[in-house]
Amino acid sequence: MARIDEISVEEQPLEWDTPLFRTAVAQFEEALTHADVHAAAAERLRYPERAVMVSVPVRMDDGMWAVFPGYRVLHSSVLGPTKGGIRYDPHVSLGECAALAMWMTWKCALLRLPYGGAKGGVRCNPRELSLDEVQRLTRRYTIELLPVIGPERDIPAPDMATNEQTMAWMMDTYSMQVGHAVPEVVTGKPISIGGSVFRSEATGAGVVMVTDRACHRLGWNLAEQGCVVQGFGNVGGVAARELAARGAKLLAVSDISGGVYSPEGLDFEHLRDWVAQHGSLADYVDADHVSNSELLELPCDILVLAALEEQLTSENTPRVQCKLVAEGANGPTTIEADEILAERGIPVLPDVLTNAGGVTVSYFEWVQDLGRLFWDREEIRAKLADKLHDAFDRVWLLADQRQVTLRSAALIVAIQEVAAALDARGIYP
Repeated sequence: MARIDEISVEEQPLEWDTPLFRTAVAQFEEALTHADVHAAAAERLRYPERAVMVSVPVRMDDGMWAVFPGYRVLHSSVLGPTKGGIRYDPHVSLGECAALAMWMTWKCALLRLPYGGAKGGVRCNPRELSLDEVQRLTRRYTIELLPVIGPERDIPAPDMATNEQTMAWMMDTYSMQVGHAVPEVVTGKPISIGGSVFRSEATGAGVVMVTDRACHRLGWNLAEQGCVVQGFGNVGGVAARELAARGAKLLAVSDISGGVYSPEGLDFEHLRDWVAQHGSLADYVDADHVSNSELLELPCDILVLAALEEQLTSENTPRVQCKLVAEGANGPTTIEADEILAERGIPVLPDVLTNAGGVTVSYFEWVQDLGRLFWDREEIRAKLADKLHDAFDRVWLLADQRQVTLRSAALIVAIQEVAAALDARGIYP
């Protein structure tokens, strides 16, 4: 028999050990120095509770079969069922899902929602798939996740390259397996099957609610600020619209094709209509064209990051020319960039607070589905503003008291909420 060398488990990196997950853990460790939580709780929260990897076989339109890797990571169920998006992207990995699940735990705790964090997705290029192929992929992926998801266990929502139709397919597939309609198994659904009004706009609108609150605290008037928005999708596009509606000057926006810039200000309605007609900003007229990397370094008052992770790094952050950064995306600022911004005195409105509008209105949708009683748009918008303003004020107060960054303060508040629940419940057995 061939000799098998004994390998210490401690010498092997864990499967979710990626740069993005290390960023999430590094932020957690930094906040721990101020959070004063029990060592056992801190150790438990360093790791996801459950990480699932599945293979998703899909019959393609040409009759051939393809198998896609899928993931779902549940970080913490201490406060309640886990909650988090599903993304379809060529770069989806276990480590990415683990990092985003951890951030979602802090986000839910900070907003005092009875949820833990989760994240999932399928590694694929959705632009290369037909609508029928995406439907077959979604339904099979849902079947693979049946042991994990459920309205009292884990509740998916839309994320990158997924939408209300994706959630409708997931809800229908799950419901067909249990034999009755279960609208509360997912959020971000069409209104016709239990979705909530204002859900699709909630993240982008929440970004601007938090930004406006920060401007008041800083003694600024949002209507007098020049804004650059990286991203023009469901988050960035709505944020740009909300900024324009509040009188702010929209200096530049970007999508996957690049960015457009005008120091005199852009017309949001014209931008929206152009993208609706042409599909992207690629050939937009009446503005200068810049790359996404150049857009980050344009002079402005407020820089809204509503695209991808790790956009501000140690390389480009010294050249950033803004007075305030608002994180509409998850993890758009690296640890090194955070330190540089702090040294330069540029506040960062952290993702766990700033883009929490989506999960908050998802919670509202879940509650409405459970009770079969629905609220109107203005009521939901008002409830969202109350939640975000309360969380912002607690973070701002702690940052001022402890003399730490807003990100550290947000994480401290969130970690203390989860750790207190974990201490009360204990670790079974």
